[in-house]
Amino acid sequence: MPVVNPRTAPADTPEPPARAAPPRSSSWAQAAEAADERFGYPATGANPVISQVPAAPRQPAAPRQPAAAPTSAAPQAPTAQEEPLDAAAAPNRSPEPAVESASGNVPPPPTRATRSASRAAALADAPMPDFISSPGLFVREQKPRPVGGLRGALYNLTGGSLNLGPSARQREEDELARRISRQLQGSYNTAVLSLKGGIGKTSTTVGVGLTLAEYRGDPPCAIDANPDSGDLVERALGEGIYQQQAPRTISDLLRNVESIDSLTALARYMHHAGRLHLIAGEQDPEVSDSLTAEEYLRIRKLISGYYSVALTDCGTGVTHNAMSGILQSADNLIIAAGYAVSGAKRARSTLHWLAGHGYEDLARNAIVVITDKDEVSSRVDKDAIEDHLSGICRQLIAVPHDRGVADGDLVTLDALRPETRRAYREIAAAIVDGYV
Repeated sequence: MPVVNPRTAPADTPEPPARAAPPRSSSWAQAAEAADERFGYPATGANPVISQVPAAPRQPAAPRQPAAAPTSAAPQAPTAQEEPLDAAAAPNRSPEPAVESASGNVPPPPTRATRSASRAAALADAPMPDFISSPGLFVREQKPRPVGGLRGALYNLTGGSLNLGPSARQREEDELARRISRQLQGSYNTAVLSLKGGIGKTSTTVGVGLTLAEYRGDPPCAIDANPDSGDLVERALGEGIYQQQAPRTISDLLRNVESIDSLTALARYMHHAGRLHLIAGEQDPEVSDSLTAEEYLRIRKLISGYYSVALTDCGTGVTHNAMSGILQSADNLIIAAGYAVSGAKRARSTLHWLAGHGYEDLARNAIVVITDKDEVSSRVDKDAIEDHLSGICRQLIAVPHDRGVADGDLVTLDALRPETRRAYREIAAAIVDGYV
């Protein structure tokens, strides 16, 4: 039904209410209410809509009183088509001013500068991510690449898309490498000794020295302090190569120790097996046995200025001239032993002698290395020998039989069995464990 304009409608026509208007501000609403009262609408702030019921026959109406309220039916709720527009439905309409509070004070709306300042304050108070201590917040952690075995084969065949991670064996190898390669603060010395010759003392020094050189960032140094014409350099370089080089020995180094003030000057008295640096022992028995404790300490002091790890091949026995200086400057010990009954007894006797002569810490933290050099017969109870020695030292490590060690010739890691190389890694890791 069409909307009737109250200004143009005849006097006898009932004045229908106008369409509901959207909410207005207080001042505008007061003016609207005054107009409603003028034309006879109820002062409710909202005009009712026209009813959808068919209109009754027009009847003559009495003159309208200006202030009287209409007698039509109660206003109905607006239908879906006649709902007032809100702010969301009318985006082009300007926002209405806030209604005055009871006290009459209206807070001003926030300006753009105020909102920017609030955002800046919130960002300043928010904790900033730490790119150094928490790199995992920004980069996804990647599994280590598997090497060898089925895991490595699947990784290679799929181009890395299928990564099952390293196996338990590889994780153990990675842990050994981590222990060996740890950074050290200072210089440390490990003495390798035994009471009996021919049981793997020098081969252990070379094998462990080459292993340290393979995994550590700084090259290690091995010193031949054997008073009985030691062959440390020959086992590391080979007899033929050593004979072709200039015969620089520990005696030559002692004669010029005061003039050496750099690693370059020291290198003239060193031999190199890869990254393993070696000081050769004296081959003349009359000269080799004359090395004293004071002379060894001078060599050790010089070496400590350039190398963080040093190995000293002590030879057999613990009572020769240089031994007191070696034990005095040692940070830990390797006691070489064999699976023979006599070798196990000598190793135990060595530990007891050390504990009884003021070296209890060295004896308690010693590493006993049992080398199966001669591949003893099945009659020898290896487990019983290991139990006999394991209770009086920090760690016991067995080196399996290997022709690359047993023949007494050149020792190279590439020629050793995997089990032998792993045993040398365990020894090297145990050595560094004693430094930190």
